[in-house]
Amino acid sequence: MRIRKANDRGLTHIEWLYSRHSFSFGEYYDPQVMGFRALRVINDDVIEPGHGFGMHGHRDMEIITVVVEGCLEHRDSLGHGKILRPGEVQVMTAGRGIRHSEFNPSTTAPVRLIQVWIEPSEIALTPAYAQEAFPMEDRINKLLRVAGPESSTDRALRINQDAHIYVSILQAGMGLNFQVRASRGVWIQIVQGACAINGESVQAGDGIACEDEGLVSLTGEAETTEIILFDLS
Repeated sequence: MRIRKANDRGLTHIEWLYSRHSFSFGEYYDPQVMGFRALRVINDDVIEPGHGFGMHGHRDMEIITVVVEGCLEHRDSLGHGKILRPGEVQVMTAGRGIRHSEFNPSTTAPVRLIQVWIEPSEIALTPAYAQEAFPMEDRINKLLRVAGPESSTDRALRINQDAHIYVSILQAGMGLNFQVRASRGVWIQIVQGACAINGESVQAGDGIACEDEGLVSLTGEAETTEIILFDLS
């Protein structure tokens, strides 16, 4: 088990944006942290009111966005115009090319979001967009799958990679387990709060990589701990 400490992450800090980078991104480059398996980017962004990223392009990447606090306005070249709020998950297949913007429409409150990039299993796919609301109560003290490579009855959004994304809200003293399967890797991102993973305490902003087959045990150590878990081939 390897821990990527919150304070070791890269930093972008400008007038309207405070962003921490778990892996190399933009002007932050560290050859030792280029990603984890197909997981290429985890950015923890805070955007000030009335600001955001203007229209810009991506290709050949699965882009997943989770809003933690506030709301985020999305527009793209496919014609979508959506507001993303806490409890909702957005998946965008950039494929052979897509343009989009992300903006904080509030005049008073910042928006905090986690944006994830996952390398797809194929290039030059048809661009696509999907958004789904997942009830908060469905993730309390359990793992809720919100994205994965196949459709199922759990309403998880489809991504073009053998990767499964789970979210959870752990209450203090409550625990859950996840089985790391042979040849797979798990990355756990602590969004807020604190928990113990296999007995070792981790804090908000920490990322934990697990690649040995076996059971990963998580126990909440704060009143509320929010995590995102990635199960990767």
